[in-house]
Amino acid sequence: MTPVKSSESVQGFNSVELLGYYGGDETHALSAWTSTSRDLTDEKRNRMGKLLHDLASAGHATPFEKSSLHFLITSDVASHIHLIKHRVGVSVNAESARYKELKDDKFYIPVDWDEEERSSYVGFMEDALKCYHQTLERLVAKGMSRKRAKESARFYLPYGNQITADVMFNFKSFTHFMGLRYSEHAQLEVRELALKMLQQVLLTGKFNMSLSAFKYIDVNGVIVPPGKLLFSNFTCNTNIFFVI
Repeated sequence: MTPVKSSESVQGFNSVELLGYYGGDETHALSAWTSTSRDLTDEKRNRMGKLLHDLASAGHATPFEKSSLHFLITSDVASHIHLIKHRVGVSVNAESARYKELKDDKFYIPVDWDEEERSSYVGFMEDALKCYHQTLERLVAKGMSRKRAKESARFYLPYGNQITADVMFNFKSFTHFMGLRYSEHAQLEVRELALKMLQQVLLTGKFNMSLSAFKYIDVNGVIVPPGKLLFSNFTCNTNIFFVI
């Protein structure tokens, strides 16, 4: 697994860090060529992009399962729920307010709200987090076990509270996630998370042919806006997608 260094502030914003990755375009191509010969000649290298494009277009997805992408994602609860709906080829482990007492108050602030709404919301979130901490201590003072106090005090935490999750995709599952979440029909917050994930994968330089095969980048290596993406060649058993 190749480590990647990247981070950003989480207070008020959702964040993505690509912790590492395994494989890439060559891994996908060699997996496909296992059917005939894994010998990687110059001639094969020159047609690797076309091979990956043909695989994606034909829905032959198995070779794309052979690489993995490992992220650390801090997001609001609503976006976290979107994440955990993806289970095939995806592994998720997240911080738990049941087992962990949340000491660091962090919450997402909607980027498209005006200053009046943002100010009102921040006040609400600060009050909710204060209630969480104070209730936890009161319950313990009244004789409740700290374990039970932690797991019940979290009912005060709203959807804006942020959760950090360790998420790993195989590349095929990553494209399925992108198809639903990097979409003009997806909620703004999860769509922005998907874009950050896509940007960091592109920066590795290891998946460009595969991203191009699925139409996520154009011929110049630039990420395609979600409204202009074509999903008809998507590697799934159906051409119908539902965004929840």
